[in-house]
Amino acid sequence: MTNKTDRIIIFDTTLRDGEQCPGATLNIDEKLVIAKQLARLGVDIIEAGFAFASPGDFEAVSKIAKIVGTENGPVICSLARAIKADIEAAAEALKPAVNARIHTFISTSDIHLEYQLRKSRAEVLAIAEEMVAYAKSFMTDVEFSPMDAARSDPEFLYQVLERTIAAGATTVNIPDTVGYTTPSEFGAIIKGIIENVPNINQAIISVHGHNDLGLAVANFLEAVKNGARQLECTINGIGERAGNASLEELVMALHVRRQYFNPYLGRPEESQESLTNIDTRQIYKTSRLVSNLTGMLVQPNKAIVGANAFAHESGIHQDGVLKNKLTYEIMDAQLIGLTDNQIVLGKHSGRNAFRTRLKELGFELSDTELNKAFVRFKEVADKKKDISDWDLEAIVNDEIQQAPDLFRVELVQVSCGSNARPTATVTLRTPEGEELTDAAIGTGPVDAVYKAINRVVNVPNELIEFSVQSVTAGIDAIGEVTIRLRYESKVFSGHAANTDIIVASAQAYVNALNRLYSALQTQEKPEEVSAQKV
Repeated sequence: MTNKTDRIIIFDTTLRDGEQCPGATLNIDEKLVIAKQLARLGVDIIEAGFAFASPGDFEAVSKIAKIVGTENGPVICSLARAIKADIEAAAEALKPAVNARIHTFISTSDIHLEYQLRKSRAEVLAIAEEMVAYAKSFMTDVEFSPMDAARSDPEFLYQVLERTIAAGATTVNIPDTVGYTTPSEFGAIIKGIIENVPNINQAIISVHGHNDLGLAVANFLEAVKNGARQLECTINGIGERAGNASLEELVMALHVRRQYFNPYLGRPEESQESLTNIDTRQIYKTSRLVSNLTGMLVQPNKAIVGANAFAHESGIHQDGVLKNKLTYEIMDAQLIGLTDNQIVLGKHSGRNAFRTRLKELGFELSDTELNKAFVRFKEVADKKKDISDWDLEAIVNDEIQQAPDLFRVELVQVSCGSNARPTATVTLRTPEGEELTDAAIGTGPVDAVYKAINRVVNVPNELIEFSVQSVTAGIDAIGEVTIRLRYESKVFSGHAANTDIIVASAQAYVNALNRLYSALQTQEKPEEVSAQKV
């Protein structure tokens, strides 16, 4: 491929850079679930992790490479510093993938060279060239990133890119590592590279950027206009600090405004052909999945996937939308997979109807997973007359995408009221199969439940976030609870859904404690490396 491609390549780094967001740590099975959904979404490349960082990262990259990296699947990529051991680990982990890529990087800005790397420009240039060539000895698809490119001296940046392309890089990524640039500046950087790197037509120009100033998406769209053809982004924009450029915002901006962007990609302005390979109908489901598994809630006013993205309260807006949606909506909610279908199943629905509807919603469950989800569906249907698509999604996500099953909630009972002291009794099944019961008094029913659970589990932690969301409207709505715990410097999340919000709160808390408990059981070795940002 060359920069002359007339479409935009979507490089998803949710599982690598997105996971670096505090509290968003995922286990291997959760990463695999997300990777499968990213493949259904239609991303071109999945950056599955940083294979050298830890045995867990290596295993996750390898498992995703084997199961998702099929002949018709996405390219599976692993990050690697410009160090031989990193590159070797990436190459080994990626072996099962039909199409694989090594993404290697080293800083090029003077501030990074002086204070972080303590190396000269000549040393960095030599390392970059040598390590790209070394990565090329393992596979044909190699990406190189000059970290902090946006703050690098342009002339040195051009030199590094020219040498690394000559060494075999098929993609060169230009990161705005600290989210510093503005759109016009970022566009000028891409334009300067095209005009000053002689062999740039031998590689795809990619961009990677953080959202510290809220400009990541705008920067990327300006980069596209100036010749960038690969966008490195994450679902819901999660990632280090203020996050990354948001995949759903980029894709929908390119889709809704494709007549504006068509000429920049050499297409007729009136062309209706999509500018990416993304199946937009999978966007909402992917957003919800990543939010549930990472514990990172989507703000209501978030573009494209926020709860208010297609809501109208203004009387003028409501009147216009009722007459013609185009008056105040620039895209149809169904385009991102958000349906208006409210009543789909009830307590008399059978297993086949349940399976069929889940398939229509994009869930591919094993027989074991289906059985677990169906039992939970029947329990909810006994309490809730009408089950919506959103309810089904919450049931499935809650039942089959859980934390390690160590402690299990067996009973939750609370007593509270305006003139009563909130008291909770809980029974947990321990990892050894023993049932333990304890009780506690709190400032409210949830606080009492959490104190009782802590007395049973006896693992020090600090509750730093507690949030409740209603899946649908109505007094019988399923409530989703997301909580985050801190233990020393690490954050662990938990998520649960139930028609009883107290029960959901207990289950979410135990899910987070199970993640914490599991991490304590398998402490990382001192020699393991933390994943670095690009």
